[in-house]
Amino acid sequence: MSKLKPINFTRGVPAVESFPVEEISAAADAALKRHGGTILQYGPSPGFLPLREWLAQWQGVQVDQVLTGNGSLQLLEFLCLYLLQPGDVVFTESPTYDRTLTLLRRHQAQVVGIRLEDTGPDLNALEEALKQHRPKFFYIIPDFQNPAGVTCSGEKRRRIVQLAEQYDFLLVEDAPYRPLRYRGFEEPSLFRLAPQRTLHMSSFSKLIGPGPRLGFMMGEAELIAKVAKVAEDTYISPNYLAHGIAYEWCRRGLLQPHIQKLKALYSPRLDACLTAIDEYLPGAQTIRPDGGFFISITLPEGVKTTEVRAAAKRHQLNLADGLAFFPNGGGERFLRLPYCALTPDEIDEGIRRLAAIVKDVSRSNGH
Repeated sequence: MSKLKPINFTRGVPAVESFPVEEISAAADAALKRHGGTILQYGPSPGFLPLREWLAQWQGVQVDQVLTGNGSLQLLEFLCLYLLQPGDVVFTESPTYDRTLTLLRRHQAQVVGIRLEDTGPDLNALEEALKQHRPKFFYIIPDFQNPAGVTCSGEKRRRIVQLAEQYDFLLVEDAPYRPLRYRGFEEPSLFRLAPQRTLHMSSFSKLIGPGPRLGFMMGEAELIAKVAKVAEDTYISPNYLAHGIAYEWCRRGLLQPHIQKLKALYSPRLDACLTAIDEYLPGAQTIRPDGGFFISITLPEGVKTTEVRAAAKRHQLNLADGLAFFPNGGGERFLRLPYCALTPDEIDEGIRRLAAIVKDVSRSNGH
């Protein structure tokens, strides 16, 4: 029997073939010629000013409302350094991005998970939690959520904003997948609904690629300045060289055409994932997103993710730990499937293998 090719349903990484290498190469040459003395030097901690001006115009805000950094997770770290003391309460969705949970635990925050439904956070659970706790902020990924793939409905977004006003807490909106909608209609961002109450974070990691390490945060200018001071005290300034190159690329009008290329590349991969799940895993509960990087499934009764992961290794199928995405336990049958870095054929083969493994585990458990 020929050796199986490994298939990785682990990390939510972009497809290598999506990287605009030639465009970035040309932008790098132009950026160094135009701004070399600036982007090879230290600079103000909020970041390379022409890039911040471009981002402000793109997002419809003032330049002093924009902070750039080496990825959005680092900006969240700076926010935590400014805002959190040990024991402070932070709400997240449950499940949520595992690296955010790691970061919050490092700051000794008390993390309270709000159960995620197909249309966003369970508002009854949120209101019950607010009767018991006063969070410093609610970290939420409203669009094509990592890891579940869920998009929060417009109705829920408006109610979450009302509750943030009523109970006086900050919304931290992480939105790196928001531009990658392959079909359907876009809901308003939390930042648009409540700009005084929301810090909006995004990243170019899923647009250009992770290599440039370019994230940005938008919010009230006073709060942005305080987070920028933490950044200055940490590293003086972000990666001006990469940010200058990204600015030149954006200045040339290349972002929007590239987003369209990404949609054309990734949309068939989402379709392949949904089709394969329907064919091979009809008994699993599935989130059916309209964009982003992730599909999640809940395995059938009696089948645990830990058992499936262990068995999958023997079939050259690598799966992420579903338990790691849950702040307060749970997720025993949860599985995240990142699909963007795989071809439609690899997706079909991977889910076919997964279905056979699930069937074997179910049978061995007497189901």
